[in-house]
Amino acid sequence: MPDDAAARAAAVARAAAEARAAAEEESAFSHPAVDPDAAARYGDDPDQVIDFYAPRVSVSPGGGLAPLVVVLHGGAWRAPYDRRHVTPFADFLARRGFAVANVEYRRGAVSLPAQGAAARGAAGGAGPVAGRWPETFDDVAAAMDALPALVREFLPQADPRRMVVTGHSAGGHLALWAAARHLLPADAAWRIDRPAPLRGVVALAPIADFTVADKLDVCDGAFRQLLGGDAGFTARLPYADPALLLPTGIATTLVQGRTDTVVPEAVAEAYADAAAKAGEVVGLTLLEDVGHFPLIDPAADACAVVAEEIAQLAW
Repeated sequence: MPDDAAARAAAVARAAAEARAAAEEESAFSHPAVDPDAAARYGDDPDQVIDFYAPRVSVSPGGGLAPLVVVLHGGAWRAPYDRRHVTPFADFLARRGFAVANVEYRRGAVSLPAQGAAARGAAGGAGPVAGRWPETFDDVAAAMDALPALVREFLPQADPRRMVVTGHSAGGHLALWAAARHLLPADAAWRIDRPAPLRGVVALAPIADFTVADKLDVCDGAFRQLLGGDAGFTARLPYADPALLLPTGIATTLVQGRTDTVVPEAVAEAYADAAAKAGEVVGLTLLEDVGHFPLIDPAADACAVVAEEIAQLAW
């Protein structure tokens, strides 16, 4: 009987956690999309576009230029999730006095069930493919390289010398990766010869360590699909896994909800541990009773914490 009682208690706890996670997700996606003040293309593909949000208030000393926050959205690198779902978050940051660049990039677009069982197995699951190799990385690198010039033209209120990159979930992975391009293997097309000119990175519930994510089957193996499936996964890890690209020399903070069931805190902790072993201190802000989506939900207290973490690096 005690075992039955424990099982019932565990089932009740799981049900409560699932209900809370569902409510958090519903709240985050309940806000209407916010149109940008300007938009610019950084390439010819329809997804190679950046939306710009001017600061709604001035918090810069003497009314000077505002820090620039680059937002990389999440969604497991899958096509159904585009930059529109984080426009309320971008607007929230703009209302806090930041200039914001909301970056779109190419994501997976092929429906795996139509390809047959062999293709589904090779890619690591069913449903839309996560990401495109190498196009997703091509786009993030190209967007980051194009931003200084685009900001001068389309967002003159921004100071690109005070740039912070933030990203949520899969976008958190891309934010960490964007700050580590100078550590990529020598033959990587995205490698740059010096650290990116960033004030810092604030990664929100990032898929930051692919080895740990693999053990936990985060997002149904989306990170494997991102690298082109099982066949190329191991060989491509040094080009894509942030936990293998350390130390960056760029101030980095991870913000993570302790009750996140989408990307568990163990993933962020593994990245922070890897950074420490590489001789780099990475901030890790763990939020009690917070799941995956409140970090980008303007109605949630966690979102205000995120804005403060960004401000700490931007100023």
